[in-house]
Amino acid sequence: MPDSLKRDLKELIVNTLKLEGVAAADLADDEPLIGSGLNLDSIDALELVVTLEKQYGIKISSSEESRQALGSISHLAEFIRARADPARLPA
Repeated sequence: MPDSLKRDLKELIVNTLKLEGVAAADLADDEPLIGSGLNLDSIDALELVVTLEKQYGIKISSSEESRQALGSISHLAEFIRARADPARLPA
């Protein structure tokens, strides 16, 4: 069964960061987002964190928490599920 939160996160990442030539469906769930993998830099990470906080009503309060949350799509989905109001999550 497809994970709608992971699908939404992939689309949000591609759209927020304007990743040209990258399709949301091509993003692997366990591929690192920072450094290797998508090779996002600190500015990308900050932009993504701000968008995630607005979209899901969560708070990422430290750079360590940000690094953990942005470890991969799977880590990010787990982080959001643990902190977001369930009403803000996709069905």
